[in-house]
Amino acid sequence: MSSKQTIAVIDFETSGLGPTAGGRATEIAAVLVRDGQIVDSFQSLMKTGVWVPPFIQALTGISNEMLATAPPASQVMRELASFTRGLPLVAHNASFDRGFWQAELSLAACEPDPAHEFACTVLLSRRLYPEAPNCKLGSLAQFHALPDMGRAHRALADASTTAHLLLRIQDDVSRRFENELQGMAVSHGLLNRLQRSSKTALKRCIQDFRLAQERQEEGQEAVA
Repeated sequence: MSSKQTIAVIDFETSGLGPTAGGRATEIAAVLVRDGQIVDSFQSLMKTGVWVPPFIQALTGISNEMLATAPPASQVMRELASFTRGLPLVAHNASFDRGFWQAELSLAACEPDPAHEFACTVLLSRRLYPEAPNCKLGSLAQFHALPDMGRAHRALADASTTAHLLLRIQDDVSRRFENELQGMAVSHGLLNRLQRSSKTALKRCIQDFRLAQERQEEGQEAVA
């Protein structure tokens, strides 16, 4: 059972360097997932004044000329912060996207949103699909026969592919651990716990999470 909560799946394209080394985002996309479906999306190029080297231009298809006429990064990030307000986040190789997310929001003077906690489809795939050839997004898309969302290394295509991977993960967890879930939805909170669990402790992780949720609900009912 996939969760009815809305999750924002994000992806950045960048100038090639990390934000601590002077790298900047060149494109961002966010895809909203709810109740087993993609329900909305946001995508924009971002003008930062950064120079994009030729090999990154060839990889992404995003040229310096395209970025020269893009909307300012601060404007894009403010719009994106509004689009994802109150939503937990998912990314493929989330440590990379988290770095740019935090850096670009800070440069845009956007207040941090406590709901913006990341879950990572790389970490989840390592635990759930040890038989996969590797955890690259394209490899996992082929492994699971996910829909073709267009050119790789463009933000909306990669975010959409990651969204389909997230839906597959939620569905597989729901079916594989039906007894442990006992009807509980596969929420972002559960995925966040699973990504930190070992491969051999997934059942116990789900059981512990479900019991904690039940105790929390019982406590709320008692207070009410």
